Amino acid sequence: MNICVYCSSSDAVAKVHFEAARALGQGIAARRDALIYGGADVGLMGALAREVKAGKGIVVGVMPYLLQDKRITFDGADELVYTRDMRARKAIMEERADAFVILPGGFGTLEELAEILTLRQLGVHTKPIVLLNTASFYDPLIELFEHFYREKFAKPSRELYHIATAVEDVFGYLDHYEPAAPTDQCG
Repeated sequence: MNICVYCSSSDAVAKVHFEAARALGQGIAARRDALIYGGADVGLMGALAREVKAGKGIVVGVMPYLLQDKRITFDGADELVYTRDMRARKAIMEERADAFVILPGGFGTLEELAEILTLRQLGVHTKPIVLLNTASFYDPLIELFEHFYREKFAKPSRELYHIATAVEDVFGYLDHYEPAAPTDQCG
């Protein structure tokens, strides 16, 4: 399985998030899945990729040219794809992924999650989406989703994503995932 992971590139986040990223990387490698990710060697992205490689797993990094000169590229990637911009980066990651796992992150991670979740809602793909809610990081976002449902800005569509609190739950969900029947999920 090609697992696309969206996550933080910050080195300043709490240790618990690095532990979760490393555990996810170990799991991906142990299962002989491939990691599709943003190509960086910093923050949770770097910790994740290094663990996949340490476990002899496959790492595919996808990075826009504008970040190439920042010297943050993970040199251990089995494949590194450079794209013209962030939009092309997301398109390649989506195309190559069989599943999406979202670790804690900032604005970029939130934007990636929102896009892939919207595409799932619109029926563009039926791939599983899992938020790894390490240390309750995503609780405020989950509450915002519930607010959308209560205020009728979105139809309740909790079946489009799974909230996991542990890495084992991520893999358990992926192993037993069956897409929900298509419904009218729009606004």
